[in-house]
Amino acid sequence: MIPPSYLGRRFNAYSTYLTQLFGGRVQKLSIDAGFTCPNRDGTLGTGGCTFCANAAFNPSYCKPEKSIRQQIEEGIEFHRKRYRKAQHYLAYFQPYSNTYKPLEELQDLYRQALILPEIKGLVIGTRPDLVDAPLLRHLQEIQKTHYVMMEYGVESVYDETLRRVRRGHDFATAERTIRLTADYGIPCGAHLIFGLPGETKAMMLDAADRLSRLPLTTVKFHQLQVFKGTLMAEEYRQHPEAFHLFDLEEYIDFVIDFAERLNPDLVIERFAGEVPPRYLVSEPWMKLRYDQVLHRIEQRMEERDTWQGRLFFNPC
Repeated sequence: MIPPSYLGRRFNAYSTYLTQLFGGRVQKLSIDAGFTCPNRDGTLGTGGCTFCANAAFNPSYCKPEKSIRQQIEEGIEFHRKRYRKAQHYLAYFQPYSNTYKPLEELQDLYRQALILPEIKGLVIGTRPDLVDAPLLRHLQEIQKTHYVMMEYGVESVYDETLRRVRRGHDFATAERTIRLTADYGIPCGAHLIFGLPGETKAMMLDAADRLSRLPLTTVKFHQLQVFKGTLMAEEYRQHPEAFHLFDLEEYIDFVIDFAERLNPDLVIERFAGEVPPRYLVSEPWMKLRYDQVLHRIEQRMEERDTWQGRLFFNPC
């Protein structure tokens, strides 16, 4: 039976979650605050993860040479034209690792983002190995007046995969950080990529069970997209047989299979990724807009008469 909390949809939608929290439509405004990553500056490695191309996800107004206030003001104007029903905004620290500075600098950056009254909170994208208790205590203080969400790049639940893509941390690190964040009462989300080299469909589906046991609020899924200029693009050129790049119909059924096994309480922010076509060297369907893909997924859920959590089993 479809949970009544889904409000007529067949999955626990992020838009519904935000509307219930804030009483109206909410948009995330990406901010590039000039962060880097320990996988780029030599601390853990150089060149970043093999799949990484952060520029592919940055909107046009999001540039590190602009002040945070300027990015927010331009972002609000951009979204007011595109989504006229938006009433509230969240400052989304998105590119690279947005906790990778001393705490005093982080405090100042987050404070700058919260100055404008339209901004109701923060979403902070980062790696799970770059979060500690002092930072979480500070975010607890911010929570007294604003919403805070941590978004962790988990990418895979398999250590072999994480090593292969040069991630620089294991899945146990992600588990510990997610649990620690929940202990501080801060909502957190996990980002996962489907189709990383070496992973079978069965392995990817099993990840639903492992994510479902964690105290997450949201999950975000992307199909593997191979970007020009990345280490993965070269690997794909040399060994295409090692990759499982989904075609559209296969991916739609796969993510529905995944959602069926997922904890129904987890909010699904995205089922698939969308980037400008000029960045891609992979499958043509990945050039579709996300809303087109989402529409196809929801149609297929209705055809299959299924929903998120239909096959979820909680041994507890």
